[in-house]
Amino acid sequence: MTTHASALKRARQSERRRMRNATIKSAIKTYSKKVLKAVEGKNLEEARETLAGAIPTIQGASSKKVIHKKTAARKISRLTKKVNALRIPA
Repeated sequence: MTTHASALKRARQSERRRMRNATIKSAIKTYSKKVLKAVEGKNLEEARETLAGAIPTIQGASSKKVIHKKTAARKISRLTKKVNALRIPA
């Protein structure tokens, strides 16, 4: 365990940030699963509504540097493609 005051403070800050980041990442995963479940059920309206909630959550995580901005863009893009695929019968 650390004994310097600055190291103790850094450990406290890191733990708070780790907990906050875990909460945000969990929210992203939950929203993604909801969108994918709606897509699998071929429910276009529900998929659009959940996607509309997922996008700001993912972008917010990106702006807070919880995830990289390109990771956020990739997640949004993939979810959007799946929702849009429901409109066009394949």
